[in-house]
Amino acid sequence: MRVFLRLHVLDRVAIGLLAVGLLCLATGLLPTASAGDAMSRIAPLLAFLGTVIVLAELTSKAEVFDVVAARVARAGRGSYAALFLLCVAFASVTTITLNLDTTAVLLTPVMLALASRVGIAPVPLAMTTVWLANTASLLLPVSNLTNLLAADRVALSPLGLASRMWAPQLAAIAVTMVCLWLFYWRRGKRAGAGGDIGIEGALLEPGASAAGPGAARADAVRAGNAGGTGDTGDVRGAGNADRYRPPEVHRPADPVLFRACGLACAGFLIAILADVELWVASATAAAVAVAAFAVRRRSTLRLSLVPWRLLVMVPGMFLVVETVNVNGLHDLLASAVGHDGGLLGLFRAAAVGGGLSNVLNNLPVYLAGEAAVPVGNHDQLLALLIGTNVGPVVTPWASLATLLWYERCHAYGVRVPVARLMGTGAVLAVAAVLASVVALTLTA
Repeated sequence: MRVFLRLHVLDRVAIGLLAVGLLCLATGLLPTASAGDAMSRIAPLLAFLGTVIVLAELTSKAEVFDVVAARVARAGRGSYAALFLLCVAFASVTTITLNLDTTAVLLTPVMLALASRVGIAPVPLAMTTVWLANTASLLLPVSNLTNLLAADRVALSPLGLASRMWAPQLAAIAVTMVCLWLFYWRRGKRAGAGGDIGIEGALLEPGASAAGPGAARADAVRAGNAGGTGDTGDVRGAGNADRYRPPEVHRPADPVLFRACGLACAGFLIAILADVELWVASATAAAVAVAAFAVRRRSTLRLSLVPWRLLVMVPGMFLVVETVNVNGLHDLLASAVGHDGGLLGLFRAAAVGGGLSNVLNNLPVYLAGEAAVPVGNHDQLLALLIGTNVGPVVTPWASLATLLWYERCHAYGVRVPVARLMGTGAVLAVAAVLASVVALTLTA
């Protein structure tokens, strides 16, 4: 019991979810067939999660993200407004073309490394990543795993889906930009109270500066916030709160590891574009990174690189949701969604998808909600997709992308207070879902 209590709260949640799921299976509340179907559907997902986190950890240690962050900061030419637009475009394009989980895993470290290079609080950059990882995931089948789950029922080609979802996607991104600027990026918000270059709302994990993958990043952020120059150049332009001093070019300590991990990431992205299965692409790229570290820096390869928390939490979550689904959730969802294929029916489907995703998780919620939508109501199904894609920005467990983002922030010694995450996320969820559904209706 003492060991259990000493675990991180999310570790306890993960173990608890798996225990409850297995108990439901053992007591017969969850039929064996239903559990088998759920596990077979998420097996490739678990393989992807496990290998892509290892890839991200090793790529971070090879300083690939630091190099990319420095280049993004230099491209902004010292303007916070230009940097904001660059970050929004970067996150949106990555999500649309490469999958929201890729954004959460590979782009979050870039954004957090960028914070220390331009003297900005890490929270605005972190929130840009996690919000756009969700709200920019409507356009293509590859953009979100829910889109792939919906492929058969929606019966639209990638071009066909894009032709129906381009307007909702633009609406969601536009609302996200407004919320990001108001809540996190405008002057006085991006740099902490009183305009100081502080870690606004961000808490360093206990002991982050002493050890662990977040140590160097946490120290770098503190150094930048203290106004130090060093080799990062992360200080503001003198006397101008709207500008920062672009950093110097970052040069990695081990060019061989840098190139190997950079090529592994590039190969991963190319494989996704070539429609290779996500887990195959991530496993191959992770194997390349592991091989490079085995040759150059073997001591880095430890079991702690594997995201055990997620690998325990995800099966437990699916087992629990599947138990609820077979014991009455379907009837409740069918009643809540209704049969109206008009605007009201679209709003109801989107609200159910977004609301329930923040209670449970968007992947199992979409699967349950899909069965509740009448077969002929294609726009209502797309509205459900909007709810489950754009809406899960309130709770940390609402989407796997948010969980992956949390893991990356935790590794870098940064986290956002849950109250602020949920409060601002609720505003974004309501506004973005409403705007996207209206856009879907207007372009029908």
